Amino acid sequence: MSTLSKKVKISGVGIHSGLPVNMVIKPSLGPGIFFKRIDMKGSDLIPATFDNVGETFMRNTTIGDKKGAHVQTVEHLMATFFVLGIDSAIVEIDNYETPIMDGSAFEFFNALEKVVGKKTKMKKIIVKKTVIARRNELAKNLPFWKRVKTIILNHTIWRRGNGYVKLSPNENGLLIDATLVYDDKIIGTQSYSCLLDGTKKSVDNFVKNISRSRTFGKYSEWDYLKAHGMAHGANEKNVIVLNKDGDGTLNKLHYKDEFVRHKIIDAIGDMFTSTGFIYGHLESFKGSHALNNLVLRKLFSDKSNYEIV
Repeated sequence: MSTLSKKVKISGVGIHSGLPVNMVIKPSLGPGIFFKRIDMKGSDLIPATFDNVGETFMRNTTIGDKKGAHVQTVEHLMATFFVLGIDSAIVEIDNYETPIMDGSAFEFFNALEKVVGKKTKMKKIIVKKTVIARRNELAKNLPFWKRVKTIILNHTIWRRGNGYVKLSPNENGLLIDATLVYDDKIIGTQSYSCLLDGTKKSVDNFVKNISRSRTFGKYSEWDYLKAHGMAHGANEKNVIVLNKDGDGTLNKLHYKDEFVRHKIIDAIGDMFTSTGFIYGHLESFKGSHALNNLVLRKLFSDKSNYEIV
């Protein structure tokens, strides 16, 4: 179990809420990543676990009860915890969404790498059998009213109906293969792979080639998203903005295929809600936060699917 050597304060705005938010990330004596809403009296610790994910369809991952104590957009911070080997911490937060920072995991990494305590081996979750979550399963699991709302707010996702996320055995660590397919020319079809095995080499690869990849959206969608309670904190400093024709961006890319590299960050963060180091091969084809969560729920639904070491 690894935690921090001292507390760290991080401040910014929420990408969807647009509200200022302060986080204090503290060392913890017990295992697990927990959030605590200090702006809500009597709020209990909110475990950042796959079975406590309450919402994924707002283009982010939310933990906790959406009608009560919850925290949105935890995936970039969770990815940073995983890469740094931090599996024990309490995140005190004074609003319902983590700060978006520059839209990537880079600033979180810079803030936390200096205060990582003594590292120990993280709990291993070894995938024994292949499990797959398909796009067409998502709508089936929703009540009708929520299905309609989700399609309206995330209509571009539902056009990619053959998407899936698959976890299969891999003894070398967490191997992620991600592929995006978009109609927009600037994105098109992009694929990227990375292996996370706990070594310095894999951490360095993440920092150099993945950590600065930002979330993205269309300029033409901003007014629509804001009208539906989203993207109030989004701007050209924290989002890659596609122009109205989809053949370019309004700000400079860090990598030509930055879009799919950002999906790697999202996938890492979502996988860490497993509470351990997944040893498996994650294939994401037109993936999403919802599919990442569903594949974990399927993995842990049968003890013969995995082994904990």
